[in-house]
Amino acid sequence: MVLPLVFLSLVFLFSVVSKPAENSVLTGPMVFTVAGLLTFFAWPATASWEIDKPVIALLAELTLAVVLFGDATRTSLKEVTKESRLPLRLLGLGMPLTIVAGTVMAMLLLTDIPLWEAAILAVILAPTDASLGTAVVRSRLVPPRIRESLEVEAGLNDGLSVPLLMLFIALSGIEPHGSKQPWLLFTLQQIGGGVLIGLAIGWLGGLAMTWADGRNWMADTARHLAMLSLAVLSWLVADHVGGNGFIAAFVAGGALRMRYEDSRRHMARFDESWGNLLIYFVFFVFGVLVAPRLQQIPGQLWLYALLSLTVVRMLPVALALTGMRLHPASVLFVGWFGPRGLASVVLGMVYLEQVTEISTNFQVVLAVIATVLLSILAHGLSANPGVQLYARRIAHLGAESPEFE
Repeated sequence: MVLPLVFLSLVFLFSVVSKPAENSVLTGPMVFTVAGLLTFFAWPATASWEIDKPVIALLAELTLAVVLFGDATRTSLKEVTKESRLPLRLLGLGMPLTIVAGTVMAMLLLTDIPLWEAAILAVILAPTDASLGTAVVRSRLVPPRIRESLEVEAGLNDGLSVPLLMLFIALSGIEPHGSKQPWLLFTLQQIGGGVLIGLAIGWLGGLAMTWADGRNWMADTARHLAMLSLAVLSWLVADHVGGNGFIAAFVAGGALRMRYEDSRRHMARFDESWGNLLIYFVFFVFGVLVAPRLQQIPGQLWLYALLSLTVVRMLPVALALTGMRLHPASVLFVGWFGPRGLASVVLGMVYLEQVTEISTNFQVVLAVIATVLLSILAHGLSANPGVQLYARRIAHLGAESPEFE
């Protein structure tokens, strides 16, 4: 009973001070991760005994599926391809360069890691998580173009990472756990099945909700339940038929947005309550589970984590934004605020699930733990101060500056 009591008590306490917390250096992921770490160190035997790891993995994957569905639902293709094209640069050029840089850095720093497993690590750490620095995407001190670009990037790069992860696992030659298919065929089935299931469920669900709305059949709160059910349904059906549930949930969210105009508003309201609860739970359990692993992380993996959050992210972003005439402070700001969080945690779990224990490269797991932990603390602590510093650096810019176009 220790874990549920600690978690639910913390949810209540954090909720009642949530407004002051928004203006502090404390973020939800930071608070719940640290609480998980402290819970393990206070009751190590109890924490280890209480956690049912398959159930935790299932809940974490469900959370990512809902987040992916919500991200796709809230993100318009117009926001990605509009005239400014900042999100398109970050996703189309910055993300591939980050994966390449992360792969090279892993091969340089990690001991005898094969190429494709280095690429697996880079892909797991490629997605960004806006929840680790909420002030950055909410503060009015940050130009709309910059904060919207960071939010769109975080909303789409986790979904784009999933097929790449499956591809690199295929190329690594690791035998899939519980599957006798060739990995390439398995990967194509995962991607293709996920896309088809997601399109079908999202499109049909959007048509049905639009039709019901036109007859005033849906209560306002029921829309949240309907959308949540589509997210989970796409994830479960795809997994059942051999497709990838994450890809299905992501595609379903995008298909729903195309067919149901109010999807963005209703999904945002769901995320403000139940979505945050799921995310906080994952970070809390992450803290409990990684606590006993901290002493196993060698110095070179902490170095990799530090470089992953700085050089591996910031240099590709600078290259991707070349020619956009942004102030150097803006390029630095966008490069630094690429936190690694929920998606990296769950994709790391997917990696563990997809391979046998014998073939798992535990360096990959420990590097993910180190990077996410460092990111939770560094980006959480620097979010509000970083926004204030950035605002001062660009205070002299006029309305004609690229940041405000």
